Amino acid sequence: MEELAYKIKADFLKTLAHPVRLQIVEFLKSGEKNVGAIVKTLGIPQSSLSRHLLVLREGGILKSRQQGTAIYYNIEDHGIFQVLRPIAEMLRKKLKRTEAVLSSLGKEK
Repeated sequence: MEELAYKIKADFLKTLAHPVRLQIVEFLKSGEKNVGAIVKTLGIPQSSLSRHLLVLREGGILKSRQQGTAIYYNIEDHGIFQVLRPIAEMLRKKLKRTEAVLSSLGKEK
């Protein structure tokens, strides 16, 4: 049973493990957008975007609805940002440590 829980967690993280998917999630943070708006703003080819949207939707990150010929996407559960926020903070700390090391190397001359 515990092994299954790890598999589910790993699959969820794999769903997010692409720069374009993270861009999409951040873009939709402000609310629902149609595919055309996502393509225009992020500059991603529609065929590529469609694949990423499908992965995010199947992973439970996004939900979609159709209105006429337009498809709109939105965040399924805004709790996703409670997952992404600590990761961003950890990366900021790591960047600061790296900057400090690089800065000290420059002073050794």
